[in-house]
Parts: sequence; structure tokens; C-alpha cells
Amino acid sequence: MRLPDFPWDSLAPYKERASAVSADLPGGALVDLSVGTPVDPTPVVVQDALRAAADAPGYPQTWGTAPLREAVAGWFERRRGVPGLDPDGVLPTIGSKELVAWLPSLLELGAGDVVGYPRIAYPTYDVGARLAGADPVVVDGLAALGPLTPSTTPKLLWLNSPGNPTGKVLGVEHLAKVVDWARRHGVVVASDECYAELDWRERDPSSAEPPTTPSILDPRVTGGSHEGLLAVYSLSKQSNLAGYRAAFVAGDPVLVKQLLEVRKHAGMIMPAPVQHAMAAALGDDAHVAEQKARYAARRRRLRAAVEGAGLRVDDSEAGLYLWCTRGEDAWSTVGWLADRGILVAPGTFYGAAGAQHVRIALTASDDSIEAAAARLA
Repeated sequence: MRLPDFPWDSLAPYKERASAVSADLPGGALVDLSVGTPVDPTPVVVQDALRAAADAPGYPQTWGTAPLREAVAGWFERRRGVPGLDPDGVLPTIGSKELVAWLPSLLELGAGDVVGYPRIAYPTYDVGARLAGADPVVVDGLAALGPLTPSTTPKLLWLNSPGNPTGKVLGVEHLAKVVDWARRHGVVVASDECYAELDWRERDPSSAEPPTTPSILDPRVTGGSHEGLLAVYSLSKQSNLAGYRAAFVAGDPVLVKQLLEVRKHAGMIMPAPVQHAMAAALGDDAHVAEQKARYAARRRRLRAAVEGAGLRVDDSEAGLYLWCTRGEDAWSTVGWLADRGILVAPGTFYGAAGAQHVRIALTASDDSIEAAAARLA
């Protein structure tokens, strides 16, 4: 098994370049908009819940406590328009990246099995297939797979909506077509939805639509059954919990039980205090609305500055990034921004199709966003 080089290491010289010029620019320090790591405080309601559960001498439950799994089910009904999710089909994970990386292995995929993922995608979908010894294959639309044979039909198909890095949202009709196709061909669909609460599209306030982006578990998508479907979600973005490693997978109880059995043997267990804190976070919508408002203000300021500097913003309908291009090689744009003391990620980190784009994160303080805007002006 050969894993790809860790892409972020290649940004080091650009970070040095950007740091070297920053002292004489507005803000006086590097503006790092490359990695999407939260910078705002963890909500008090979550910190309080963590402290309340700090006395935890016994082993936690791999499956998660009943209150946590019920909190996930309640959140899906309240925020995602998914009523009646079976708590038996919920499993906490130690961050969502861990689950993405190990899902093919947990599903017992291996040599000769195909794992499909989007053409512009988070690199860990590819890495997870390689860790299992399976074959990672870019799936640019189902028709691109051509006539299916047992050796070319994916055993697992990843979706990512809202997409990282593009911010593109897959609609209900699109998701329903994928689910119908997958069921006809015996394909497990895993949908990475960790930016769902950060939807920037115009919405009709009188609409009965859920307040978030559509889920693979939405009854309009599934026809009422979660068979063969998994939704992956993280609280890192909506609740500033990246340091807690608080995430979950939910959907088909049969698949979840399969994952659970392997995770029990492997000791892949979320700490008990984090389980308690996660349940509190899922039950409190106020802090999520507050954080979304912060990101919305940063997004407005940064997008105006980016477009004013001549970059085009594509997609970026949801999530924590602006997907931008100057119509040139991505690394040239990374260098152009580094000369202005701003560090961003090249689109090539996310596949060959991102060769002329860069990903610019909104996860920086208000002062840093203001400094970036001033430098771009």
C-alpha cells in the first residue's frame, strides 16, 4: 500500500513567503486562510456539559450512550427534515476524518473492490480506500462509470454535500437518483454532510424546507427507508468542537451494527465526557445560529474583497470556503496571494480538476479577515 504525500507539507515555502512580507502589511502578521480550523470559542453550554461529565472512571460505550444517540435522532428531525431516525442506526466517531479514513476497512472492503468519490474531493476518501487495499476511483457522475460489471461496480460510493472544497450543494432530486441507482446495483452510499448547517443560499422564510442542506437520509431522497445509506457528520464546524473530535455516522442500522462490531474490537471509542458534551451541543440551536452569523459576516467581507481583486468565486453555496480562480495554475494564485501575506490552499490538493482554483477559508478571526480584505484592496 502506498499513500500519497501529505499535501499540506508542500505549502511550507509559501507560508514562509507570506510570513516574510506580512510585517509591513495591514494586520502585521500572516493571514492563514488555508486550513479550515475553527478559531472562535467553544460554546459555554458545551464546556459546561464537558465539565459536568469530567468524573468518568469507567470505560465509555463504543455505541454511545442512549441520550447521545437520541440527541442525534432529534437533531436530524429538527434540523435536517429526517423524522423517525432509529437511534440504533447512530454511532459516535472520533471526529469525521477518522470515520472517512476507516469506513472501507470497517465495511470489510479490500483488493478488487471499488470505492467511488467525487472528482473534486477531500483527499481522505482516496486515502481510506487505499488503507483498505481497495481501488479508489473518481466518479464524475454515474454515467461516467459506463456499463457496469461486477469488477467495476463500486461497493462504496462517497458523496460530499456541501462539498469541500467547492461548497456545492446536491439537491433532493440529485440525491434521490443516486440512491435509486445505488439500490439497484447493491452499492452502499456514504454522504459526508459536515457543513450542512452552513448553507448560504437564498431561502424563502415561509418555506417548510429544513433549515439546512438536504441529507441523504431525507425521506424525499430515501422513500422512507435508510437501507444501504450512511450520513457522516461532524460538530467541528457548527459548534467549534474540532478539539473534541465529536462526530457521528447515522443511517442503516444493519450497516451501523457492522461498523460497531469492528469498532468494539479495535477500541475506537469516543470518551464519555465528549459524548455528554456532544449531546448538549446537538440540543442547543442558539450557539449554531450565532456561529453561522459570524461566518456569514466574514464571508460577505472576504468575498467582496476577493472579487474586487479580480478572482472569480465558483459554487461556494455552503460551507466554510470560497472556491476561487484567476484563470491560471493554482500554485501561481497561491504565490500571488502569498506575496500579499495571505496563505490559501491550492485546488490541486483536491484532485486534478481543481488545477486552476484555490480554496480560501473563512475560519479566521474578524481582525484577520479584515486584514486580508485590506491587503487585497
